[in-house]
Amino acid sequence: MKLSKEQIQEIRALQEADIVQCLKTLSAGGLILYPTDTVWGIGCDATNEEAVKRVFQLKQRDDSKALIVLIDSADHLDHYVVDVPMIARELIDVAVKPLTIIYEGAYNLAPNLLGPEDSVGIRIPNDEFCHRLCERFGKPIVSTSANVSGEATPRTFANIDEAIVKGVDYAVEYRRDDTTPHQPSNIILLSRDGTFKIIR
Repeated sequence: MKLSKEQIQEIRALQEADIVQCLKTLSAGGLILYPTDTVWGIGCDATNEEAVKRVFQLKQRDDSKALIVLIDSADHLDHYVVDVPMIARELIDVAVKPLTIIYEGAYNLAPNLLGPEDSVGIRIPNDEFCHRLCERFGKPIVSTSANVSGEATPRTFANIDEAIVKGVDYAVEYRRDDTTPHQPSNIILLSRDGTFKIIR
């Protein structure tokens, strides 16, 4: 269904209001609940160790498990990964579905969100809202599914546990009424030598 000019303007105004509130919350070290290019996610400044700690606490998750982060462009991968294999950009370019790539040798990120070998999963969202948020924040944003660890990943906002909604500092209004079930991203583990393994 094609949207009218007025509907498009209304959506953009709603997005803008949410983005402004998200930026304030992230900059203050707070947690956000936001729609991503996949499922709804709990987010925070991925360079803020205390904020990341709060994410683990909210999810009741062991902090030895790594978290995914979102950035706005493949051009910024070098800011957070010591040695980005050449094939990374090719994988990103050919991906049809949202793709998270796990890189070794991450830096400039909160140490408590990294996995073994200082690894980190990074995704570049195509979703307009997410992309604009990442671009304007100027730093990576944590994106972890909006559920308590061990429970099912909610596919829509309505499926998110009330404890998660109340546990963040700001919950985005945009796309709350979207009932389309969304799926998690594909995940690839990419070694420094350019070899990769499909995880999901």
